[in-house]
Amino acid sequence: MYSLTRLIDVPEADRSRVSDDLRHLAQSAGAARYLVAPTDAGSRNGGDLLLHLRFATAAERDAVAADVAAALADPAVTRVNGADYCGSPTLLGGRPRGTVYRTLLLRVDPGTEPGTVARFEADLGRLPGYVSTISAWQLSTPEHTVGNSWTHVFEQEFSDVDGIMGAYLMHPIHWAVVDQWFDPECPGFIVHERVCHSFCSMEHPVLHTAHSENADSTDAR
Repeated sequence: MYSLTRLIDVPEADRSRVSDDLRHLAQSAGAARYLVAPTDAGSRNGGDLLLHLRFATAAERDAVAADVAAALADPAVTRVNGADYCGSPTLLGGRPRGTVYRTLLLRVDPGTEPGTVARFEADLGRLPGYVSTISAWQLSTPEHTVGNSWTHVFEQEFSDVDGIMGAYLMHPIHWAVVDQWFDPECPGFIVHERVCHSFCSMEHPVLHTAHSENADSTDAR
């Protein structure tokens, strides 16, 4: 699947209008899945609104990129971070259905050895196996970035907000294994810049393909 994700900063007075504009755009974009929602408290550099569009082909995604850019040129929008990327999600059966979508945009130091990057990616991939509140996840390398030269997009679907703020962020696999890559006090850290950690409620899964679930709504499909 081919995705476009944008994290959008916009003042509260204009948030509803911008959200409505983005929702109308998403509904007409032909996406297999889409999500337009306010970000939840606890997001870090995650914007006020989250836009996620997911397509079957790169051509479909790229065809709406200019429309998205035009919508986000709205004078009320003060900052945008995001990425365009492709990948296939890993779906974890037998777990609670996700109600929260989370994305992490990060930038690994460009001088990092490829073998070290591979170990970092492997550690990220180990997380969902230990955290039972994750029902789907995907790790991707961006083809196009906005706001920074992001090197990775790490997405998950969580059972609920407690599933991310508690079971995920406080799990030993997170703070004992993964955090070392992000913590400047650890000698092997490689993520030297701020990250964008953003999450929001979703009515229907967004990492699943259109064939795996045919649900639809005004806010998420």
